[in-house]
Amino acid sequence: MSLSGLCQVCEAAMASHACDRCGRAVCDDHWDETVRACAGCAAGPR
Repeated sequence: MSLSGLCQVCEAAMASHACDRCGRAVCDDHWDETVRACAGCAAGPR
């Protein structure tokens, strides 16, 4: 998948991943490769 634009979490770095759970485009810092989801989804329900 080709992404363009800023991370929808920090709004500072370029997005390089798309979360399969919520659809947010996120940068490497907000991506959890282990579960292949954004940091918010990887943390689970609060």
